[in-house]
Amino acid sequence: MEEAWINRYRKQLVRSISPQFLEEIICYLWRLDLLTAEVQEASSLPEQVRAVVDALAGKGSYASQSLQTFIETTNSQLYLHITVYEPIVQKHLESLQSYYGNGLETGPLQRLMNLLLVEGLTDIQQKEHDILQIEATKGLQNVSKSIPLEKLFLPLSKVSIPPRISVTIGVAGIGKSTLVKLFVYTWAKGEINRDIIFVLPLTFRELNTYEKLSAERLICLAFPHITEPNCISVGAARTLLILDGLDEFKTPLDFSNTVICTDPKKEIQVDNLITNIIRGNLLQEASVWVTSRPTAASQIPGGLIDRMTEIRGFGATEMKDFLDQMFLDNRELSGQVLHHIRANKSLHVLCTVPGFCWISGSSIGHYLKNSTDQPEETTSIPKTLSEIYSYYFKMALSSDWLEKPRETLRIEQVVNNSKKIVGSLGRLAFYGLLKKKYVFYDQDMKVYGIDLSLLQSSLCSRLLLKEEKQSFTAYFFSHLTIQEFLAAIYYYTAAKRAIFDLFTESGMSWPKLGFLSHFKNAVQRSLQAEDRQMDIFVRFLSGFLSPQVNKLLSGWLLVKDEHNSFRSQVISFLQGCLNTDYVISSRTVNTMHCLYEIQHVEIAKTVEDAMKTESLAGMLTPVNCSALAYLLQVSDACMEETNLSSCLTYNTCKSLLSQLLFCHNLRLDNNQFKDNVMELLASVLSAKDCQIQKLSLAENQISNKGAKALAKSLLVNRSLTTLDLRSNSIGPTGVKALADGLKKNQVLLSLNLQHNVIKEDGATFLAEALLTNHRLTTLHLQKNAIGAHGAREIAEALKQNCSLKELILSSNSVGDNGSVALAEALKVNHSLQSLDLQSNSISSAGVTALTAALCSNKGLLNLNLRENSISKEGGPAIAHALRTNSTLRKLDLAANLLYDEGGKAIALAMKENRVLTSLHLQWNFIQAKAATALAQALQSNSSLASLDLQENAIGDEGMAALSATLKVNTTLADLHLQAASIGAAGAQALAEALMVNRSLQILDLRGNSIGVAGAKAMANALKVNCSLRWLNLQENSLGMDGAICIATALKGNHCLTYVNLQGNCIGQSGAKMISDAIRTNSPNCIVDV
Repeated sequence: MEEAWINRYRKQLVRSISPQFLEEIICYLWRLDLLTAEVQEASSLPEQVRAVVDALAGKGSYASQSLQTFIETTNSQLYLHITVYEPIVQKHLESLQSYYGNGLETGPLQRLMNLLLVEGLTDIQQKEHDILQIEATKGLQNVSKSIPLEKLFLPLSKVSIPPRISVTIGVAGIGKSTLVKLFVYTWAKGEINRDIIFVLPLTFRELNTYEKLSAERLICLAFPHITEPNCISVGAARTLLILDGLDEFKTPLDFSNTVICTDPKKEIQVDNLITNIIRGNLLQEASVWVTSRPTAASQIPGGLIDRMTEIRGFGATEMKDFLDQMFLDNRELSGQVLHHIRANKSLHVLCTVPGFCWISGSSIGHYLKNSTDQPEETTSIPKTLSEIYSYYFKMALSSDWLEKPRETLRIEQVVNNSKKIVGSLGRLAFYGLLKKKYVFYDQDMKVYGIDLSLLQSSLCSRLLLKEEKQSFTAYFFSHLTIQEFLAAIYYYTAAKRAIFDLFTESGMSWPKLGFLSHFKNAVQRSLQAEDRQMDIFVRFLSGFLSPQVNKLLSGWLLVKDEHNSFRSQVISFLQGCLNTDYVISSRTVNTMHCLYEIQHVEIAKTVEDAMKTESLAGMLTPVNCSALAYLLQVSDACMEETNLSSCLTYNTCKSLLSQLLFCHNLRLDNNQFKDNVMELLASVLSAKDCQIQKLSLAENQISNKGAKALAKSLLVNRSLTTLDLRSNSIGPTGVKALADGLKKNQVLLSLNLQHNVIKEDGATFLAEALLTNHRLTTLHLQKNAIGAHGAREIAEALKQNCSLKELILSSNSVGDNGSVALAEALKVNHSLQSLDLQSNSISSAGVTALTAALCSNKGLLNLNLRENSISKEGGPAIAHALRTNSTLRKLDLAANLLYDEGGKAIALAMKENRVLTSLHLQWNFIQAKAATALAQALQSNSSLASLDLQENAIGDEGMAALSATLKVNTTLADLHLQAASIGAAGAQALAEALMVNRSLQILDLRGNSIGVAGAKAMANALKVNCSLRWLNLQENSLGMDGAICIATALKGNHCLTYVNLQGNCIGQSGAKMISDAIRTNSPNCIVDV
């Protein structure tokens, strides 16, 4: 009897069915009643498929045939795979598992399991060296969506299709080849992308060894076990072709002159083959995945790329874990290395790249282990690139030394062998760099006289890696920067004796004599190069003139103290390169890096000190501007906030644009900027590279034209979350432009338009924007004369808007009419959390409407009604709201007209209120009666933490009542009683309370008259009180005796962190004595006397 189809192909079914197709199968079988019981979900996909197969296997030939027919008719590729190609696939899987699983530890590779989705290459990625990209962006990618590795080749939505051409970019050493290895191995184990039948991983290193190939011959040569390549070329089996390392390809891809080829059997030039595959002329049905460094990836036209992803660098935890893995046997050393990396901002940024982190960690670890054993060496931790790599080379040289027994090999021979190796590899590295060649083959090694027998040494194993395959052997430096360092060593050594231009390999050129001439030539070529690929080479070359590097490598690769002959001349030359009349680019910044490598930091230090003291105004000459551009990348002063207020002009701003692009928090206040500067900044905000998240342009001279320029940038910007334009003159027209931008922008969270003369019309335009914008959470519109009409327009918008959390409308003449409209909005809007209506001429009618809304509102947390005209008649309305509202946390009623009657009404409500935490009643003509009522309320109230009764004449009677309450209240933390007519008796009552109170932390008694007697009482309380942190006794007629009492009391009090005794007739000598006494008695306490 013939074996049932389902049993014959059981293994293939379990291995090949994807999650999506399994769902389709189950639905189909349910309709046929072949699955009568629900298939229990197993822990893995293979187990789920196996459960379905087992359920059908016992149901005879009909069940088997039904499944066979369904798969054959709905997924012909899968059917062919299961029935025809499986033996080939099996051999292919075994081959890939064997090769790619070797040495792959998935634990440390979690970073690679999620890639960043990007929308193409940025300008800096297309033009700049990898290291410069990391430095400029501070190691942080733009805010991007991420995509899991298992979904890399799947549609992003139900209505989209899988990408045909995918490109993954990453700087040198970030892990592109490791990512490919991880993907291939995970796929070969059947854990991801089961719908892909063949994954064909190829490297451009391998493709470099061929001149001509056909598509089918390429498959046969790379994968000889695939005996039927036509199944791939005609699209019979879904295939993923991986092309790893485009940056290592020997021939640039020329898509504009591609010779079209559609015949998979026709042999053509390899570069033409690749362009035809990417264009879809060959292997049309195959998906293609290219990995590359960013600069090389720009060879592929953006229109051909369906999906671009980027590998992210280390986060803080990942960097720590990586170093822990490096120093598994010494976690203490790992922690020390991490500490030093974090202490150096520019180094920390570069160490987000695993390859660079390995070199830096090795160098710093080597230094830390050996610095105590070799006291003759400097104890300075390596900081510059040149120092890091010098230590790395010294470590490699030392390892070579230790491998050879001293009695069989003299020291000189070790040094000479090392010099020979470094010299040969350096020449290979230098001319490879000039030709943009990063992979070398046996023929290259012969041309440059590399003795292959010497490559077995420890030194070479740290510098040059070797990849051996059946058809070729490839050599490549362990990291791009290793090649650049070796190239710089070669050039530095050769430049001392060369008489011709070293950049001309044949030697036929105009004579160049002397090291300085060759150094200038290298720098000038770097400055003139379009691709910026010589910049790090020039940094290393400069670094060899550093005293520290000379000391490290003298006797090995350098001659002791030889740098002294050239250093001052080189510094002068590099400084001359900075005088470029405010034209600053990455070239200028790299020149500053060269000065840092050579240990000349005077210019940068002068500018950095001025930045820290905010005294840059008038200092920004072209040279200092260059230093500022450099510091914007590397200085700790720019880490949290880049403050360039009151120091920039149009020209200096224009020169710094390329650096401002990557400042996350940028302050450009009070620079007298006009609209032309806004056009410059708009170009920055519109750039794909832009990483500015917070931008402050307060107190400039921006009009509607400048606002329009900024508004255009909001249409495309993806990074800006906070924009501060307060105190400009953008007017209604400027606001209209911004409002139109807000209708489409979905990134901006906070907009400050305070004091911009936007008036009623401007408020109307913003209201329209709020109807469609669902992202903005904070809007500041104070001092804009929007009036009642503007308030009504915004109120109407608030009835529909659910995203705005904070709205400031203070000083806008909103009046009662505007308040009534806002109150209506609050009845339906429960998302607004903070509303500021300070100084708006709101009287009892307006407050009655607002408080009535509070009775039903469930969202407002903070309401500011300070400086209005709320009379004592408004007190009961406020009180009613406080009894019923269950969300309001902060209520500011300062500077109104509540009097005792209004204050008492609020006090009675506070007995029932259980949510208000802060109440401001400053300057409300409240006296002892209302204060007493508030005190009584606080005996039962357990929510209020802050009470402000400043400038209310509560007197000693009111103070006595509050003091009695403080003996039992356990929640009040802040009490403000400035100018409250409190005398000695009130202070004595308060002191008694402080002896037992354990909650009060802030006490403000400024401008009272507690005198010496009150001071003595307070001093006695301070000796035992352990909760008070902040005490202000300014202007209280304490006199010298009272101040001494307070100072003496602090001897036993270690909780107080601030005390103010100013304005108490102590005198200058007395103030010093008191200050010294407090510092002696309580060293952690700050005192103002």
